[in-house]
Amino acid sequence: MDTPAARPPFLLRLGAFIRFSHTIFALPFALISMLVAGKGSVSGRTLGWIVVCAVSARTVAMCFNRLMDWNFDKLNPRTSERHTLVSKTQAWSALLLAAAVAFWAAYQLNALCLALFPVMLFILCFYSLTKRFTAFSHFFLGLALAVAPAGAWVGVRASLSSPEPFLLGLAVLVWTFGFDLIYSTLDTEFDRTHGLFSFPARYGVPAALKLAKALHGAAAACFFLFGLTAGLGIAYACACLLTLGALVWEHRLAASLHPAQINKAFFQINAFVSMTLLAGTIFDLKAGKLLAF
Repeated sequence: MDTPAARPPFLLRLGAFIRFSHTIFALPFALISMLVAGKGSVSGRTLGWIVVCAVSARTVAMCFNRLMDWNFDKLNPRTSERHTLVSKTQAWSALLLAAAVAFWAAYQLNALCLALFPVMLFILCFYSLTKRFTAFSHFFLGLALAVAPAGAWVGVRASLSSPEPFLLGLAVLVWTFGFDLIYSTLDTEFDRTHGLFSFPARYGVPAALKLAKALHGAAAACFFLFGLTAGLGIAYACACLLTLGALVWEHRLAASLHPAQINKAFFQINAFVSMTLLAGTIFDLKAGKLLAF
């Protein structure tokens, strides 16, 4: 008689529940902002607390998102197994613990980080409610991810008086807005059936893909402008060109409207975007500026 497969450890189940692998979207931009703010050099302590704050804050946001969408996720064939990974009590416990860790990390960084901590949590959690009343919930997801570079800059400089974190935050916002429009096409019919607001459900998939193209064009321009303002060099410029090519390819995949292609466009290509820009930044700041642009 076959024995049932062992249930994975709680941390693995929690990681799947909050899609921990998707941390690769925002965390590299926090690191880019941190490196530029520190002119290529930050202490191990600052690096550690910024990473802890970013990861734990995202855990809060994702646990809250899953809890708010619990009943919808059970009905959606694409997400119907999420609620089997952890219980609601476990999700709330993880949320509260992660919030405490994020608070402590902000405290360890500086007074401005601590003062802005409630604002950060509000922005991160508010996104999860927006699909109930606006077709532009994707904008609020972008705003949530834009917190990462802004927060990292504050973690190093204890100030937001420079344009760089705002430019990078704007780039992340419109980039995320665009790729979430593409990803949300997978749930168009479900959202319409259950009265949820999303841009594809309200205005149609073709309009969503057109808007995503425009947003990604703006994102590419903002990424380049950030590098120009930050005084980065040729490596970052090359990373921007690779990013532009990746975004063009993302839209070629999305045009098929095939779920497998959309999933590939969503994760693999956007992970490539964030990691490529981080690599370009590190090379310019650590290996020396070969050329200013």
